[in-house]
Amino acid sequence: MVKTYYIEIRAEGGGEFHNLTEDVRKYVKESGMRAGLVTVYIPSATGAITTIEAKEGLLQDFSAFWEKLIPRNGNYLHDQRGLDSNTFSHLRASVLGCSVTIPFSDSKITLGTWQQIVLVDFDIKTRARKVICQIMGD
Repeated sequence: MVKTYYIEIRAEGGGEFHNLTEDVRKYVKESGMRAGLVTVYIPSATGAITTIEAKEGLLQDFSAFWEKLIPRNGNYLHDQRGLDSNTFSHLRASVLGCSVTIPFSDSKITLGTWQQIVLVDFDIKTRARKVICQIMGD
């Protein structure tokens, strides 16, 4: 069986985090399935989905890591074309990835103790985001 749910978010961009864990837990339980896989996916070129311990300090370290790896003010050919100024957003999202898949059993997602599912919005503009939560199992 497969069921699909959507999580709608108003995202401000700039590396903003949105914790999706409780929504995913709710949908897995609501699905009525006992065991399977849940995929959390964002159809976006500038947003990413990952797991992290979403707490102070670590979130700042996460942001600092991206600034070192793929700086906002890098010399990017895409930006030089004058179409956009968010090349760093595309690169960061591409490296981090657009989805995670998590097993569940007894209708509960099997995250680690401190692990949370998050959307990271790397873009430079405020926009509506629609995250797809697809649950497969029985």
